[in-house]
Amino acid sequence: MPAETGPETNPKSLAIACTLTPGDLQKRLAQIRKLTAEALLGHDRNGLVLALRYAPESVEGVRAMVASEQHCCAFLKFEVREQPDVVHVTITAPENARDAADELFEQFIAADRANQ
Repeated sequence: MPAETGPETNPKSLAIACTLTPGDLQKRLAQIRKLTAEALLGHDRNGLVLALRYAPESVEGVRAMVASEQHCCAFLKFEVREQPDVVHVTITAPENARDAADELFEQFIAADRANQ
């Protein structure tokens, strides 16, 4: 059964804003780019839902990334599902983030696009 993680609050009531300082944001983006470059096997997007597939050996890094992102981007819903051959992460943005969804999701797939 998938483990859903995220705020218990209605996501529509949460502000669409990152709570990191500019310096911390740059560090976080670098960590995400590194994880993406080293372990992302692929991704699919359907509107406000981004599905990521990571190599199974990256599970600790994926868990750490999701935990960190939940803290600073509480308006996003994260679901992690671990399987022996892949770690699935589904990120769902609320409707009120539709205009920002491209920018929000780009950080998770930019290195993957560069590898294609």
